[in-house]
Amino acid sequence: MSENLEALFLQYLKVERQYSDDTIIAYQEDMNDFTHFLDENGGMKAWNQIDKLDVQVYLSYLNDQHYARTTISRRISSLRSFYNFLTRNDLATKNPFENIVLKKHQHHLPRFFYEQEMTALFEAAKGTGKPLDFRNEAILEILYGTGMRASECTSLTLNQIDFSTHMILVRGKGDKERYVMFGSYAERALKKYFDECRTPLMTKYHHEHDIVFINQHGEPITSTGVEYVLNQVIKKSSLTADIHPHMLRHTFATHMLNNGADMRTVQELLGHSSLSTTQIYTHVTTEHLQSDYQKYFPRAKKENK
Repeated sequence: MSENLEALFLQYLKVERQYSDDTIIAYQEDMNDFTHFLDENGGMKAWNQIDKLDVQVYLSYLNDQHYARTTISRRISSLRSFYNFLTRNDLATKNPFENIVLKKHQHHLPRFFYEQEMTALFEAAKGTGKPLDFRNEAILEILYGTGMRASECTSLTLNQIDFSTHMILVRGKGDKERYVMFGSYAERALKKYFDECRTPLMTKYHHEHDIVFINQHGEPITSTGVEYVLNQVIKKSSLTADIHPHMLRHTFATHMLNNGADMRTVQELLGHSSLSTTQIYTHVTTEHLQSDYQKYFPRAKKENK
């Protein structure tokens, strides 16, 4: 019975919520971790027999194992969502994870690139003029220039891009839609990519699909493929930092705020449902604010002696 409930929930995530395969796997792993813990500590109960004591013991176990707070929070969130699904469909009478609150902690600031570092990345992405170099440059321009998630970038289709308005219709988490803008650099990179890489490869391998970014065989590129592309770019650059697609999203948000963008605008462009999620980026702009304060506020300057 327990396995049937799990299967129903995963099917719901796939069909109704339209979550990606990676997200569904993450939910499944979180549920498996909880059931494994119960198996090792007295035996797995039926899902509708789990109580708050079971949850508290599980939380103590996670803390004793020194899991990161983000990991613990994600696992509790996954199980809370599962029970919300069960209670809504009368498959359980209560949600034992409903009022579980984790202790507050200091947020880690999102990692981002400075403008000079982005310049170095774009120089490295130019490559030697090979077809895939044009793709790599276009991917970098789109991720940085729009703040898209890697999954949104890999699922991007041709008809979502409007060159006349310089806007892209992005389908994000839960199939929520939003519009993002792109500038002349991204436009030029995309058009060059279409002419020099995508069209020739699609013709060569006889593919017909509308996914924008492809691999060397003309098939849709994966999120892992995008991460590989970015790692190859950073290896060619003068930078020593690690890179992940999400860092470009952080960089987009940080640079927007540093240059005077309104937080609500950044929230809309990123597709955050809550402004509090966007507010973390205000912390990384502190250096910019301190610089302006020292520069423009009269009594911030040292007194001449």
